[in-house]
Amino acid sequence: MLGRRWRLLRLLVLGWGLGGALSAFGQSTVPVTGVVRDPAGAPVEFATITLHRAADSVAVKSEFSDAKGAFALRASAGARYRVSAAQVGYERYWSAPFELPATGLALPSVTLRTSAATALQEVRVVGQKPLFEHQADRTIVNVENSPLAAGNTALDVLTRAPGVTVDGSDNLALRGKQGLLVLIDGKRQPMTGTELADYLRTLPAEQLKSIELITNPPASYDAQGTAGVIALNLKHDQRQGANGSLNLGYGRGRYGRLSTGATLNYRRGKANAYGTYAYADRRTYLRLTSHRTFYDQGQPTSGSTQEDYLATRTQTHNWKAGLDYAFTGRTTLGAALTGQAAQSTGQGTNAVTLLAASGTPGRALTSAAYRNASTPNLAANLNLRHAFADSSNSRALTADANYATYRLSRQQGLSALLDGGSAPPTLLTSDQAGRLSLLTGQLDYAHPLAHRRSFSGGLKISRVESGNDAVFQQTTNGVTALDTTQTNRFRYTETIRAGYFNWQQAGARATWQVGLRGEQTTAQGVQEIGNQRFDRQYFQLFPSASLKYTFSPQHELTLALSRRLDRPGYDQLNPFRIYLNATTYRSGNPALLPQTSYNAEVTHTYRQKYTLGLSYSNTQHPFLIV
Repeated sequence: MLGRRWRLLRLLVLGWGLGGALSAFGQSTVPVTGVVRDPAGAPVEFATITLHRAADSVAVKSEFSDAKGAFALRASAGARYRVSAAQVGYERYWSAPFELPATGLALPSVTLRTSAATALQEVRVVGQKPLFEHQADRTIVNVENSPLAAGNTALDVLTRAPGVTVDGSDNLALRGKQGLLVLIDGKRQPMTGTELADYLRTLPAEQLKSIELITNPPASYDAQGTAGVIALNLKHDQRQGANGSLNLGYGRGRYGRLSTGATLNYRRGKANAYGTYAYADRRTYLRLTSHRTFYDQGQPTSGSTQEDYLATRTQTHNWKAGLDYAFTGRTTLGAALTGQAAQSTGQGTNAVTLLAASGTPGRALTSAAYRNASTPNLAANLNLRHAFADSSNSRALTADANYATYRLSRQQGLSALLDGGSAPPTLLTSDQAGRLSLLTGQLDYAHPLAHRRSFSGGLKISRVESGNDAVFQQTTNGVTALDTTQTNRFRYTETIRAGYFNWQQAGARATWQVGLRGEQTTAQGVQEIGNQRFDRQYFQLFPSASLKYTFSPQHELTLALSRRLDRPGYDQLNPFRIYLNATTYRSGNPALLPQTSYNAEVTHTYRQKYTLGLSYSNTQHPFLIV
C-alpha cells in the first residue's frame, strides 16, 4: 500500500523497514546461459553448474542442467564471474573469467572431458557424497565437508541451492513459490521473512550436515507451508570416546566475514554428551534505488526518486549442549539446550526527491539514521524413543517436547533535514521489543506389518505466544514528546492441535503410500491501542498420496499429491501502519484467511542419478501485497 503523506515526521518512522518491503526495488539480475555436452556432443543432464566470483571463486549460485544440457543462472550485472560444471564420470570444467553485461550473457558450449578414473580397472575408489543429491521426492544439499560450509551461513547455502531463491524482502521461495515450513533438526521455526533470514544469517554453515528441499511432504509433516518444507539437519558425531574439532573461516567482499567455532563430543557406553559453539562477525551493506510514478486516469501526476544506503555489522554467538542416554538397547532419552545471542549495529542514509508530473525535481527530503538490535534466543528439547523389539524393523514410539523463546530488542533513531537543510532538524527515536514463545508436544508411533506394509500415526499440539511493543518519541527544537500516532502494542496467540496417519505398502515394482492429517487452529490477535482484535477457529483436513513404480533398474516414475496451507503470520495480521518513509507505509490485514494449495508432481528418475519433474499447484485465498 502506498500512502502520500508529506508531513516530515512520516519520513522518520522505521526507515529501516526498507530492508523489507522496499528491498524489492533493489538491483535486478540478468541471466548467464549455456549448454553442457559430453565428448560425443550429446547433452549432459543434471550436471551441477556453479557461478563463482572471479576474484576469489566464492560460489554465488548453483543449478542443474536440463535434459537438453541447457542451464540458466542469474546474477547482478557489471561484476566478474567464472562458471564451473561437474558431473560424475567427468572432469570439472572451469570457464575463463568474464564480465556480465546488463543484457545477460550466453556462454559458448561447454564440453566435459571423461575422467581418467573411469578408465581404470580393478581399482577400488572411495569417495564422498556429492554436493547435491537429486532424489524422487526431494533434493539434498550435503553441506558437511563441502566448499559451501567455509565462511558461509545457512542462508548463504540456501541461496545457492537449486530451486531456492531469496527476494529483496528476505522471503524464501522454493521453485518460485513462497510459504515454506522451515525445520532445524526437525523443530519448526516460527519466524518468517526478515526475522527468519536474520536467524539463518547467524547460523554458521559449518554446523550443518545437510539441507533437504521437500516439495510434497507426507502427512507426518506439519501442513504449514504451501511451497513445501526446507529441513536443515545439524551435525551429530557417532564416534566413540572423546573427540572434537575447531574451524575458522574468513571471506571478503566489500566487507569481511569472520566465522569460527568448536565442537566437542564424548560417547562412552550408554551415554553421549556433546556441545558446539560458534562465533560470527559479519559486515554487510544494502544500497537501493527506487523510482515511482503516480497516475490518475492514465496520466502521470507526480513521482519520486529514492536513494537508500545501510551498512550493518552483526556479531553472533551460537551454542548447543546435549546429553543422550540409552537405558537399554531399545530405549533412549535425550535432552538438548540451544542458545543464541546476536548484536547488530547499523548506520545509513535515506534521500527522497519528489517529482512533478513532468518529472521535474521538487522537494528533497534527506535523513541520517541508526539501528541497534539484539536477539537473545533460547530453546530446550526433551525426546524419548522406545523400540518394542531388538529388530531394526520393530514397532517404535517416539515422544518429543520443545520450548523456545525468541526475543528482539531494537533501538532506532532518524534525524531529518527538509529541503536540503532549510528547516531545523527533527529527531525521531524508537524503542521496540518483541517476544515470541513456542511450546510443542508430539507423539509418533510406527508399526511395520507383514508383506512389506507399515502403518504410522501421531498427535501434536503447539502453542505460539507473541508480543510486540513500540514506543516512539519525537524531538523538535530541543523538545521531546511521545509520538502517540506511532506508539503501539500488539499481542498474538495461536494453538494448533493435530493428528495424522500414514499407510505404506511396498511391492516388487510399486511402492505407494496414503496419508491424512487433520489440524484444529485457534488464533487471537489484539492491538491494545485502538482496541482492535480478531479471533479465528477452523479445522481442516490435508490428504497426501504418492506412488513410485519401477519399470526397470534404469527407470522409475513417481506421482505425488498433497494439500497444504499457510497461516498468516502475526505481522501480516497486525493492522497498525508502519511508515517506511514520507511516501510509503505497510500494514497487516486482520481479515486475512489461511491460504491453501493443492499440489501435484510427476517425477522420472533415470539410473538412480538423474531426475526430471513436472509440478502443478493451485492456491486459494493467496496472500498478496497491494
